[in-house]
Formats: sequence, C-alpha cells, structure tokens
Amino acid sequence: MRIALAVLLMSTLTLTACQSRLNPFNWFGNDSEVQVDVDETEVNPLVPNSKGGNPILGKRPEPVYGGTIVAQVKSVQVHRVPEGAMIEVIGISNIHGAHTVKLDPQNGGEPERGVLTYKLLAIHPQGGYTGGPEQSREISVAHILTPAQLEGVRTIRIVAATNARETRR
Repeated sequence: MRIALAVLLMSTLTLTACQSRLNPFNWFGNDSEVQVDVDETEVNPLVPNSKGGNPILGKRPEPVYGGTIVAQVKSVQVHRVPEGAMIEVIGISNIHGAHTVKLDPQNGGEPERGVLTYKLLAIHPQGGYTGGPEQSREISVAHILTPAQLEGVRTIRIVAATNARETRR
C-alpha cells in the first residue's frame, strides 16, 4: 500500500511539472485575446429599459402625485439660467409640514394667449398643525423652462387656492 501511494504521489508531481496533455492543469491551455462581434441590441436584464420595464415582472405603474393646491402664492421670480429660465415660487401653506412641492402646468404646458399657467401643489400631512407664523409655513419650488417652452410666452401665472401671481417679460 505504501509503495502504491508513493508511486501515485510521484506520478502526480511529475505530470504537474510537465507540459503534457495528461496534466489536468494544462487541459485548457493559456488564454489569448479574440475578436468579438458586439451586438447593440443585447439587453441587460439588470438595467430597466424605457419601453416597458422587466418583461417578467411587468411595467411598474407611474406613482400618482397626491398633492393638493397650496393656500397662497407669496412671490414669483423668473431667473435666467443656461438652460433657459427658472421659475422660483414661494407659497404659504395652511398646514405645517407640506412637502414635495410641484408646479403643475395647465393647458398641457402650452401658453394660452401668451400666458403660461401653473398650479402650485404640495403634499399636506394628515393631521398636521394649522396656524402659526407665516414663515414656518412657507414652501418653495423651482421649475426650469427651456427656450422652446418659453416661445410665445409673455406672462407666467402661478395659481393658488386664494390668489394668483404673475410675472411679465
């Protein structure tokens, strides 16, 4: 038994040292670089596509924005930026803790007789505190408009529950 074990050990050591086909470490040879045709239509299942999501799980529906109209618009300013124009709006909510403020375009975002109209919306917490100083209920939002969206616009109007403010060119 000792002799058989010694012969097996010696043959294994001998085969691993040589470059023969009997050596299991040489069965696949050395690596080399090869040319590969790149398939541009190959889909990575880990990256969601914009055409419908994962075919197995289905498309995830767009989240519904649950914002309601804000009580008052305090100020509207339009600033020039490299992308076009930025509308900066400060509003006053009746409830403390309003968040996720949004300017909702009316008329599909198209100007009507030169007036581009937005509603000032925010998500108001359930059971939030009302009243208190105006400064503690202030909310703000900014919205970028491209030069194409500004074409034909002379006035930008922001509408709230109790008032509306507008700025003209």
